[in-house]
Amino acid sequence: MIELNEKYMDLAIKEAKKNFRKFEGGPFGACIIKEDKIIAIARNTVLKEDATCHAEINAIRKASKKIKTFDLSGSVIYSTTEPCPMCFSAIHWAKINIIVYGSDIYDAKKAGFNELTISTNRMKVLGKSSMKIYSNFKKEQCNELLKKWALLKNKMVY
Repeated sequence: MIELNEKYMDLAIKEAKKNFRKFEGGPFGACIIKEDKIIAIARNTVLKEDATCHAEINAIRKASKKIKTFDLSGSVIYSTTEPCPMCFSAIHWAKINIIVYGSDIYDAKKAGFNELTISTNRMKVLGKSSMKIYSNFKKEQCNELLKKWALLKNKMVY
C-alpha cells in the first residue's frame, strides 16, 4: 500500500470549494501528483465550459500540458468524489497508476447529481486494469462538499 497524503486531498477539497463562490461547476476537485510533486490541481467547470469538464479531466489536461505528454505514468490522482466512467476512462488512458477518492458515486447521487452507478472497482475489473484504487480517503470532508451543495438554492445540477 502506498502512503496516502492528506495534503493532496486537502488541495483537491480547497479547489472544489471555489465553486461555492464562482458556480462554474459542482463541488468536485482533483489533484495529480507525480514523484511527490504537484503537477495539476483542478475543479469541475461544466457550467462554465462543457459536460466533459469534470475535475479529473481538467486536472489531466493541465498535467499533460505541464509535462508535455499524455502519459502520466507514475502519477496519483486525488479526487474528492469517485471518478465517473468518463473520468475513470481518461485516468486509465492517461496511464495514471493510482486513484484516491473521498466520496463515492452513491454519495454524489444522494446529493442530486446524475451519476451512473458503475463503481471504479467494477470498471477496473471489466477493463482488466492494474490501477490501484483507494476509496473513502477523507470521506467525511468530501461528503461535506456534497451536503453543502445539496442545500444551495438556485443552483444548476447536472
